[in-house]
Amino acid sequence: MKKKMIPVIVAVALIILIVCIAGGKSLLERFAYSKEYRDLNSYFDITNASDVAIDMNHEIIDTKAKMSEGSVYLDYSSVCSLLNSRFYVDEHESLLIMTTSTDVIKHTIGTNSYIMGGEEKSMEAPVTMTNGDTLYINLDYVKLFTNLSYEVFHDPERIVLRTSWGNIKLATIKKNTAVRYQGGYKSDILRDLEKEEVVTILEEMEDWDKVETADGIIGYVEKRYLADITETEEIPVTDYQDEFVAQTRDYKINMSWHAIYATSGNDTFDEVVNGTGTMSIICPTWFTLSDNDGNYRSFASSGYVEKAHSRNMEVWPTVDNFNIEGIKTYEVMSYTSKRDRLVSALMSEALSLGIDGFNLDFELVPTEAVPHYVQFIRELSVACRREGLVLSVDNYPPQGGSNYNLSEQGVFCDYVVIMGYDEHWAGCNEAGSVASIGYVEDGISLVIGQGVPEDKIINAIPFYTRLWKTNNGEVTSEALDMTTAANFISNNSVPVSWDEVTCQNYGEKEMNGILYQMWLEDAQSIETKLTVMSKYNLAGVASWRLGHEDKSIWSVIDAYVKR
Repeated sequence: MKKKMIPVIVAVALIILIVCIAGGKSLLERFAYSKEYRDLNSYFDITNASDVAIDMNHEIIDTKAKMSEGSVYLDYSSVCSLLNSRFYVDEHESLLIMTTSTDVIKHTIGTNSYIMGGEEKSMEAPVTMTNGDTLYINLDYVKLFTNLSYEVFHDPERIVLRTSWGNIKLATIKKNTAVRYQGGYKSDILRDLEKEEVVTILEEMEDWDKVETADGIIGYVEKRYLADITETEEIPVTDYQDEFVAQTRDYKINMSWHAIYATSGNDTFDEVVNGTGTMSIICPTWFTLSDNDGNYRSFASSGYVEKAHSRNMEVWPTVDNFNIEGIKTYEVMSYTSKRDRLVSALMSEALSLGIDGFNLDFELVPTEAVPHYVQFIRELSVACRREGLVLSVDNYPPQGGSNYNLSEQGVFCDYVVIMGYDEHWAGCNEAGSVASIGYVEDGISLVIGQGVPEDKIINAIPFYTRLWKTNNGEVTSEALDMTTAANFISNNSVPVSWDEVTCQNYGEKEMNGILYQMWLEDAQSIETKLTVMSKYNLAGVASWRLGHEDKSIWSVIDAYVKR
């Protein structure tokens, strides 16, 4: 019996041994570290042989660069959104333009050269290249005008790109290990890490930390392999320097427009400036675009300038785009040759007349024309700065959604003018104030919020009121100067009371079945506006327009200027 049991016991023992071995192997496999490597092309989402992945500011971004003949190129749109929004493309004339405080640098697309400081310079590789309809810019060229650093790594092609720098945590690898795709020993390996290699800790967790390697791989490493953790400050790149020095005045601006619609209008100078007190800047509406080739009509007069200077007034004539029919702002602004023609002519005019600056008043600029108009502002500002001329630019209050890149204007322009009126305008389908106090203050606040410095902002106030008529539900209006508006109130015995909401005197009366309404601009409403402007410590005040004011208004403005 005992002899018969021995084979059974042996068999059972063997079975148990086999099970234990199999179980041990299973357990070993279960708890063993994965040795699988993730394909880095997949990791970086590289699907094209020319694609270059980007690790930007400690994050792998979706955007891909291109590699061509050993140089790295980034598409124009990404350059503007990620690196430097000041690059400008003229598609009509195949130009890439960069504008600094003192120069307009031009490059003909597809070449190795560019014009800078009036001299032709060149790079070893093309400055730009095209792939289909997409324009790419050499990162080495971008770096000439942008504080950035980048380093190229291979297999696969990728760059480590930095445009911002701050405090980071560094750690040294204790012993050979791996950086993995996710936090866990079963996760795929991205790359092996060697002892003494330094990584950047991006996020600390319980057992695994998210790290970045020097060659731009972001993954996870076990905490126990990280030693000598130190906090340090990255060294920023500051090679590119460009200082914009505003030609602002050391006094509070008191500026007004002089509407001139023919050469004979210059003869009204003495009349309109009489009694204007501390008015320091006069803006005659002399120049208006006359065609779509960059030419303009002029009512300019050197005698007018001499008269103004004799009264210690500066002359900043207005250049506009809306007084001659058929003008298409896009057609003028989107061609560099046309912008150059306009800038050159205006500079010649300025030197001939002896004026002190320009006031740019482009209105109803279509959306597609805005980038080109902003480029014109940049280019005109460079020319003005060279000649010591002030550049002021008029803008709608931002509430209406129109924004001609106020932040960029705040850099290039000497003054940004808010046209703080036309809250309700001619053709508006409801009666209302031209410039309620809420509208004025919101406009100022929004412009400041766009990054325009307070000491560059001039807020313009209206010297006019709208008389609103509602007849059988139809709303019409007409603009009245202050005196005419006051006479209408008096002659028709219209009851008037102060409106705390608009901070204006409000009057209404029904006559012959027609409802007449007015939100008056007068000394009281103007004083309220100026008080708000003082709160924001603005550069000064402008007014539209001379000849529409009650002369008593000037004492109110004088008091503001002298605060």
